[in-house]
Amino acid sequence: MRYGFVLSDYWTALVSDDPVAIRAFFHPNALVYWHNTNECFTVDEFISVNVAYPHTWSVDIEYQLNVGEWNEDLIISATRVYSEEGGRSFHCCSAFKLHDGKIISLDEY
Repeated sequence: MRYGFVLSDYWTALVSDDPVAIRAFFHPNALVYWHNTNECFTVDEFISVNVAYPHTWSVDIEYQLNVGEWNEDLIISATRVYSEEGGRSFHCCSAFKLHDGKIISLDEY
């Protein structure tokens, strides 16, 4: 990635529940789409939902594909997000569209 976006750093910020750290990865006008539930979030809404979700979470990046040219980049990833307390585990497929190193659009399944 030309502009220094590091997927593992993004996921670390997300599971830390630190709104400032999470926001740093997003373009101010970014949108996040959760297609399985037909939801669309602004950055503020997305951060609020993630910070409010209970449990302490960890993440394993299982697959990552980087595609990019000039100032537009795309990262496709598959991750396993799981509760450190046990019992809850989810797989997530994500498509990160970046502009100048910031997420402009995030599609998650």
